[in-house]
Amino acid sequence: MPPVTLLLASASPARLATLRSAGVEPVVVVSRVDEDAAVAAAEAEHGSLAPEDVALLLARAKADDVAARVGSEDGPDTDLLLGCDSVLELDGEVHGKPADAAEAVARWRRMRGRSGVLHTGHWLLDLRGPDNGGTGGMVGGTASTTVHFADLSDAEVASYVATGEPLRVAGAFTIDGLGGPYVRGIEGDPGTVVGVSLPLLRELVGELGVAWHDLRTD
Repeated sequence: MPPVTLLLASASPARLATLRSAGVEPVVVVSRVDEDAAVAAAEAEHGSLAPEDVALLLARAKADDVAARVGSEDGPDTDLLLGCDSVLELDGEVHGKPADAAEAVARWRRMRGRSGVLHTGHWLLDLRGPDNGGTGGMVGGTASTTVHFADLSDAEVASYVATGEPLRVAGAFTIDGLGGPYVRGIEGDPGTVVGVSLPLLRELVGELGVAWHDLRTD
């Protein structure tokens, strides 16, 4: 029996690498969601959102955006579709990717020597037909991990930001790349910080009636 296919609605190479390391080979289609506009629209309707809800909202928006395109003639055929989004909570504020180097430097000067919470939202859609076991269901959840940052000097902050990496990732840091030396430790699932929590994703997949091992291609 062929494996259940997964589509990842994300441009993140770290998310793709994490799934591949677990034996899952997803198709990738990048969403076109305007994240700021999506959050603003939701808050205009519902009021201020908690950081974990922002992550879930954006994960769902990305999944829905790509799902609308999957049904087209040019769209790839897939069974499940996963949208993810990560934000950093610091002092109750929500932070995604820095807009520029100056913002990244300012962010790191606030984070150094302190702790924040990285929230990663996951939204999973079942796109299988009824004859193929499809439920038409959708499930979501947010995983949260506390991150303890090292107390960087101004020179270290400048050098790290100059690599460009902090501009490409939520929270302006990584634990699996150049930012690894600047994180003293974490409390929770490391995958949440990288961008996809495999334990949470396994639970969500199970809620749609799919066993995790049915996703593996090896």
